[in-house]
Amino acid sequence: MQHSSTPCSACGWTSERQENCCYKSHIKLFYGVSDRGVWSLGSNLILKERSNRAPNFEALNVRFLREETSIPVPTVVEDWEESDGRYFLLMKRIPGTPLSSLWAGMTMDEKENIAKQTANYLMQLRKLHSNKMQSLGGKPIYSAFLFPNGYGLPHGPCSSDNDLWTEMELALEGVPDDARQRLRERMPPAAPYTFTHGDLTSVNIMVDDGNLSGILDWEASGYFPVWWEFTCAGIGLGQEDKEWKTLLQKYMPDFSDAREFWLDFYSLSKYPNLDERGMALLKG
Repeated sequence: MQHSSTPCSACGWTSERQENCCYKSHIKLFYGVSDRGVWSLGSNLILKERSNRAPNFEALNVRFLREETSIPVPTVVEDWEESDGRYFLLMKRIPGTPLSSLWAGMTMDEKENIAKQTANYLMQLRKLHSNKMQSLGGKPIYSAFLFPNGYGLPHGPCSSDNDLWTEMELALEGVPDDARQRLRERMPPAAPYTFTHGDLTSVNIMVDDGNLSGILDWEASGYFPVWWEFTCAGIGLGQEDKEWKTLLQKYMPDFSDAREFWLDFYSLSKYPNLDERGMALLKG
């Protein structure tokens, strides 16, 4: 029987070493993307490993939220950075199952219940304000949808609508000035700058025994325009996620005008490869 001498990138063992050992690990890699991985340590702990490149504010944000709100967020046990720049975050596991894994088998009443509970918790964020659009500690904010000029680029802090527009406009290179100006005139006021999750996909909603048990993934959260939580909640990643977010928006403070503004902005950010919506905006 042939054995591979190439070590597993996750555990470091070769298949030969595995064949000659009866140890069965209870440390499992259950998620990996890009340069990051998430490990399950037994039944009670989660370990995240990644580079320490921003945005990487999850530990700071969840500690803040545990002090300022009753939102069910993970408990940080420890976080640290190694000398090679790798970052580790050890947290207690939130009980339950991701909403994304349950959605197809849920009744409408069950889905409505989770949407209402999530929206009620999010109302606590509506009371957390800052004098600038920024991450905690005065750091920049990050959003590939609010600032589509490039993924992972820092923006701000911003202290006015003009500051915000200056950052957003970076994505409108080549768009005619008159179309930019018409869009700028429609931009809704950003104040009060409000603490925002920014990624309420169904994967980040934990459900236990029919009720919301946790909201995950706060690494890029911060103080954004007051209308951004509602607006980005309309960005669905697949059909079921769209269904979830449409239901969630039903129970959130309504910023439909802001969402229409952003949809137009995002369409123009694709210039010169515009869709029908973008072409209509150029014509005025």
